[in-house]
Amino acid sequence: MSSKFPDHFLWGGAVAANQVEGAYQTDGKGLSTSDLQPQGIFGAITPRVDGDSGIKDVAIDFYHRYPQDIALFAEMGFKCLRTSIAWTRIFPQGDEEAPNEAGLAFYDRLFDEMARYGIQPLVTLSHYEMPYGLVKQYGGWGNRKTIGFFEHYARTVFERYKHKVQHWLTFNEINMSLHAPFTGVGLAEDSSKSEIYQAIHHQLVASARAVKACHEIVPGGKIGNMLLGGILYPLSCKPEDVLETQRQNRDWLFFGDVQARGGYPAYMRRYFRENGIQVEITAEDQQALRETIDFISFSYYMSGCVTTDEAQNNTARTNILNMVPNPHLASSEWGWQIDPVGLRYLLNVLYDRYQKPLFIVENGLGAKDRVEADGSINDDYRINYLNDHLVQVAEAIDDGVEVMGYTSWGPIDLVSASKAEMSKRYGFIYVDRDDAGNGSLERRRKKSFYWYRDVIQSNGNSLKNKA
Repeated sequence: MSSKFPDHFLWGGAVAANQVEGAYQTDGKGLSTSDLQPQGIFGAITPRVDGDSGIKDVAIDFYHRYPQDIALFAEMGFKCLRTSIAWTRIFPQGDEEAPNEAGLAFYDRLFDEMARYGIQPLVTLSHYEMPYGLVKQYGGWGNRKTIGFFEHYARTVFERYKHKVQHWLTFNEINMSLHAPFTGVGLAEDSSKSEIYQAIHHQLVASARAVKACHEIVPGGKIGNMLLGGILYPLSCKPEDVLETQRQNRDWLFFGDVQARGGYPAYMRRYFRENGIQVEITAEDQQALRETIDFISFSYYMSGCVTTDEAQNNTARTNILNMVPNPHLASSEWGWQIDPVGLRYLLNVLYDRYQKPLFIVENGLGAKDRVEADGSINDDYRINYLNDHLVQVAEAIDDGVEVMGYTSWGPIDLVSASKAEMSKRYGFIYVDRDDAGNGSLERRRKKSFYWYRDVIQSNGNSLKNKA
């Protein structure tokens, strides 16, 4: 296909500190909420004791092996790498006045290595983790004081890296707090809706303060939000299904509305009122929220359906977001439905709604890869998945949607977020490690490595439109 991608398009990949770095408590790192979730973001919260271990403690040892991995990303032609800063490397307990210099120095080395190859960092401030000290001492995001601790952290890293990082994100998949409160806001899973939405409100205020700080500190810096793009379709054209679909889509679009428009939408105030949800929103908070993001970033893995038929809803209680399956779509090995056209639809929905640049910062296929006798890994299923999604991105660009870039999720195999598995592989680069933590950690190029290299080199011209 002839390329519809702009010349400055940011091709690359995306990782998260807690899923790749390892180096558990190395160089003064504190205990994070992720460290207490050895079975993933939906697993039990498990206190750490001396001598125990979890797969994320080493992960893929990116902390020590990043030069090798950055060189491999450069070989593919990456223009951009999305990663996160582990908050606990900078402020181990979260409430310190002075940062941990060893933690700051690590990210200096990482960003410098990326700069050697001309790879731009896209940095998430908080990616599914926060200092456990803030949970234990203050109650996590349920406490208004956490806003100040986060702002102090954000200003610290903006000052340190203002000449190395131009693109920033505040909170990863901020709407996931509705489904995983401990992961998102450091609250117990059985917290009330009022408690969860109050914590979310504090996080939204903190996000806006970080936006203001970035604009003040980073010359020419741009900062966005990050949404889990769980777009939903009505299962039928029954008006009640269509209306319920709108309501459920607003459950997650609400976060973007606040961050991009600068205040709470009327539909959310009605929802709070009718469900007895009490959220303290001060005049100072309202003023802070007016500082809006520069661009919208989001993840996209699958779509889902909505119905008012309770019997059908009960059969959907098994997947990650309790989505009703779409009878017209196939599914991955993990039950995630594959819907490339949904990405084009979502891009148009978000651009129509916000008229801000969009950045696809996660999209990929988790699958069980097999190493052949000759050492090759023929992941044509991944190539097909990514090709078909990128073709739809090109179509959205042709629709007039402004898309800044695309960073595929997990360009190198990493520990999956949902269940902390290595066997659920996303990468173009294979890492020799299994779910039990066994393996050499050797890196190996998959077939998709060369495919993605060609996509980037051709600026999308090598994609195959199968329509």
